[in-house]
Formats: sequence, C-alpha cells, structure tokens
Amino acid sequence: MNEILFSSASEEWETQQDLFNKLNNEFNFTVDVASSELNYKCKKHYTQKEDGLLQNWDNEVVWCNPPYGRKIGEWVKKASESKAIIVMLLPARTDTKWFHDYIYNKQNIEIRFIKGRLKFGNSKNSLNVLDTSSNIFAILFSSHLIDNPVYIIPTISCCNIFII
Repeated sequence: MNEILFSSASEEWETQQDLFNKLNNEFNFTVDVASSELNYKCKKHYTQKEDGLLQNWDNEVVWCNPPYGRKIGEWVKKASESKAIIVMLLPARTDTKWFHDYIYNKQNIEIRFIKGRLKFGNSKNSLNVLDTSSNIFAILFSSHLIDNPVYIIPTISCCNIFII
C-alpha cells in the first residue's frame, strides 16, 4: 500500500482524466500551469521546475489543478489577476482567506458543483481518505476581459457548501 496516499506528504494530485476531458471539450485548454512531467494535461505545460506562478497566463485558456498545500492561495490570487480563462480544481474550503479574497462574491467567477468525491489519477482512493472535511470544487475565473469569463467548478460529495 502506498502510504503517501493516506497522508498529506504530497500536495500533488493528478486530475481524473474523464473529468479533464469533459472540461477540455468545453474550454479547449491551451496550457496546464501546475503539472509534472508525468501528469500534464496539455501539450504546453509548466512543471515545478518552470513554476507556473512565475509564468504569464494572459490570453491563454488555463487548466490549473494546483498543489493543495500552503501556497494554494498564491495560485488562486494569480488566477484572479490574470487576463485569461482559467479553470481551477480546488478544495472546497470556504472558510479560507483565499476563498473570500479572490472567489466569494467576486465578478467574473462561476462556481460549478460536481457531484461526488473525486479520485485523483489512477488512485482507487478519493481525497476524503486524506481529509474527510476536504471536498473538491472547480472554479472558473474570467479574465478581466469582457468576452472571456473565468469559470470555477466545485466538486462536493454532499451539499455542505452554501453560497447565499
């Protein structure tokens, strides 16, 4: 058994291919900004070595499944400031500073809730094995361009996120 699957030792979780395919059919992503050489989803991609946070995302259609560690707020901030269409897969942590600063009640944001818990990569386990309070959602940010909205797509296993 792979112990890393049951700990927070890794911040990287490969996106389920069928989920990515559905979103890619809608958005036609041009770049994956938070990948590895083993799990990238777009031909153009940035690994930890190229550091997607340092790259220019403007005028791209961005796929971002960022590392789920302490720097996640930096990824959300970067998305909120970029002039691009950006879809992010994020933990549904509505109590965080980054959620309130860059997502909640902001313009050009779409939140989509996806039924069920995601399994990441080829894992047989869902993220709840790691943290039962961590459901996942995808968020779409629009660039600050009128014609290019950003979308947020959340995934949750039950209705425990309420936006009023």
